[in-house]
Amino acid sequence: MAALELALLDTRDAAFSERFRELEQRRSVDRSQLQERVAAIIADVRARGDDAVIDAIERFDGYRLRPEELTLSEAELEAGAGQLDREDLAALELAAERVRAFHSLHVPESWRHDAPDERLGQLVRPLARVGLYVPAGVAPLASTTLMLGIPAEVAGVPERFMCSPGKVLHPAVVAAARLARVTRVYRIGGVQAIAALAYGTERIAKVDKIVGPGTAHTQEAKRQVFGQVAIDSEAGPSEVFIVADAGARADFLAADLLAQAEHDPLASVVLATPSEALARAVRDEVERQLPELQRASIARAALRDRSMLVVTRGLPEACELANRYGAEHLQICVANPDAWLALIEVAGAVFLGAYSPVPIGDYVAGPSHVLPTGGTARFFSAVGVEDFLHRISVIDLGEAAFRRVAPSAVRLARLEGLDAHARALEIRLSSKS
Repeated sequence: MAALELALLDTRDAAFSERFRELEQRRSVDRSQLQERVAAIIADVRARGDDAVIDAIERFDGYRLRPEELTLSEAELEAGAGQLDREDLAALELAAERVRAFHSLHVPESWRHDAPDERLGQLVRPLARVGLYVPAGVAPLASTTLMLGIPAEVAGVPERFMCSPGKVLHPAVVAAARLARVTRVYRIGGVQAIAALAYGTERIAKVDKIVGPGTAHTQEAKRQVFGQVAIDSEAGPSEVFIVADAGARADFLAADLLAQAEHDPLASVVLATPSEALARAVRDEVERQLPELQRASIARAALRDRSMLVVTRGLPEACELANRYGAEHLQICVANPDAWLALIEVAGAVFLGAYSPVPIGDYVAGPSHVLPTGGTARFFSAVGVEDFLHRISVIDLGEAAFRRVAPSAVRLARLEGLDAHARALEIRLSSKS
């Protein structure tokens, strides 16, 4: 068996800065050929609708559907969910209950501010129709179905349409769709699903926003339809950054690193700790646990190419590196994690303490596990209720308030050379009540 290749560097090493910079820039990829292939599929779906979708399914997935088979019937949904093992269904029900409870804790509401002779505020309204994309290439992502569908339902979106590839969808995904109260399920995946949701076809309804993870092709499709519809953050390979002190358990940390490394050869996992002894113990544990995994070859590639164990000068430096990395998942495994949480500025989600590992968040903690990756946590957030709402400003000025502020607006309009703007104000200022 090949020796484990997992870099262990001290921040004072000459090679550290360049190696860590590579991890910070892990999103850098050549998209030129990808763009052309994706654009061609999108154009075909726009031009030929359902026929193009069906042709793409046959070309990429290897089977052909009739137009009426694009949508799962109620009977198919009921039958599919009925095939799930009772204990598996109970686990899904617990997850759904906790996800719904979390997202119901804070639903933004309309508000207004009344002042003398004026009223300002916002209307908060749900989007009319959203598309939920649930991949199926690696595993039946029933948990992702919950993490997307339930926040949309809690937000009050009337129509919540889900796309997932497969001639027959996995019973767990079908059961999760029912628990999430998804209003329609399409058995479509890939670029053709994104294009159909963005532009609509004869049988697939056009939506206002598309959310959910997927392959590089799917994410490129989301980029290309942005503007026609809204999208969430661009999902990439999974990642975790762990900040740990000398008291953390090496076997726990190794298991947590491997849990993310097994997702994808492009996954990225990092441990930062002031304890060189812990870093070495974790590397030994990774090497011991790795052969036991079904997806060991995938995890090994991720550990070799896009991962690192880092010995820092202290926990403050470890937290600084965590902010620079901007992890999808950030674990803080130290004696008093709350004390260090204040230093964290960038992360998709933060997991505190030895008994809050990422997999608990993947399934049953409650917050959505659809998180920003590749450092985009600097400006994107986890999918949540807010993603399915939009805000409408309300301006209501009485005459006295208008006369008080309009002269400044006139000056600004003149400053910008917009005479008609100024005249629309001046005509009111010069009128008599």
